[in-house]
Amino acid sequence: MTTQPQQIGGGRRMLGDFAPKLAELTDDVLFEDVWNRTELAARDRSLITVAVLVAGGDADQLRFHLGRAKENGVTETELIEAITHLAFYAGWPKAMTAITTAQQVFSA
Repeated sequence: MTTQPQQIGGGRRMLGDFAPKLAELTDDVLFEDVWNRTELAARDRSLITVAVLVAGGDADQLRFHLGRAKENGVTETELIEAITHLAFYAGWPKAMTAITTAQQVFSA
């Protein structure tokens, strides 16, 4: 497997004072451990994560993970195509919310 960028969470920065345990789990378990496991490339993890967030209608988290996906080598074209594909499996309204979110993230 090729070398990939170290995945780092921002839980402590964002939530450390308000929800320290959630921040700790985000940084130390989710990002430091799970995201950095070598059995799956960060690019693939990003595509999976984006798909689940689209399917769940989680626009706030999707905003962050679209940016993370780009950092991990997924192109905007690929992300748009993934969202289009998901319209038929996750539902049209969720895909429309996701594509609007992507448009905002990509134009920022």
